[in-house]
Amino acid sequence: MDYPIQISDFKFLEDKETPIFLAVGVFDGVHIGHLAVIETAVLQAKLSGARAAVLTFDPHPSRLFKASEGTDLIMNLGMKTKHLFALGVDVVIAKSFEREFASIPAESFLTFLREQLPSIKGICVGENFRFGNKRLGDVDILLDSGNRLGVDVWSLDRVKQNGLAISSTRIREALIAGSIDRVNALLGYNYYTEGIVQSGQKLGREIGFPTMNIAWNPECKPKYGVYAVRFKNASSGQWLQGIANYGIRPTIETKKNTLPVLEVHSLERDSLNCGDCIQVEWLTFIRPEEKFNNLSELEAQIRSDCTRVSQFFKDGKQGN
Repeated sequence: MDYPIQISDFKFLEDKETPIFLAVGVFDGVHIGHLAVIETAVLQAKLSGARAAVLTFDPHPSRLFKASEGTDLIMNLGMKTKHLFALGVDVVIAKSFEREFASIPAESFLTFLREQLPSIKGICVGENFRFGNKRLGDVDILLDSGNRLGVDVWSLDRVKQNGLAISSTRIREALIAGSIDRVNALLGYNYYTEGIVQSGQKLGREIGFPTMNIAWNPECKPKYGVYAVRFKNASSGQWLQGIANYGIRPTIETKKNTLPVLEVHSLERDSLNCGDCIQVEWLTFIRPEEKFNNLSELEAQIRSDCTRVSQFFKDGKQGN
């Protein structure tokens, strides 16, 4: 999994002379609601021969104030960076969210950015963007600062679905509930996992359903259960149909505190092997994870699940 490299702080930005249009936000999930902010920075940069940059934060700002109750992220920094570069962003600045940074007075926030990025020409944010000490800064303060410093300010309205703003919070809630169809609708692309195929206990092979196992433990975990998926070798372009179970495998695992595993069974012929990097797109939820009395019961249920997933694909529901 080769993710693009992001700058870990302002001081590592080598070229500080080329004009910059900066989009600012956490952008967790890089969903539909984020696109207006990011794409405005990209467009303005293209129109003026400047660079489009994103200032994001790692870890999530909530970790600073409530470390044990901080927000669980939809995607890690590497995946987020990959999405941002795909949208045409030239530079990703992953700022460590520390108390010193959080305590900057709202009226001084843009001045701080100007000191770090002397060539900044414009800043793009969502209409609900909050910043500065005690999060007292809003778009009006940003506009006042921009007028004073000669920095253009774009504030973009929130994108709504069914009258509700699309947000990372809504996506997290849907993910935890197993509402993967809603997750994909709000993201604007299929939720996916990338990982290395690992050797397992081979019990799936014994009951006629060999699986590709991926140790995957994201912060914001999807609901444990069975899903219709499609997958491919991360270096190829051929998508194959499959069924996946994500969870702790209660029927076969007896250890406590077992880490979750993503097991993917192909409904088509495939040539993936241990050590291959696989990308799995989650398409729809089938059922919650269950504990069965024996392997025979598990085999019967998997057979039924495969029938349901095969019908899902026959109905033409191939994903985005």
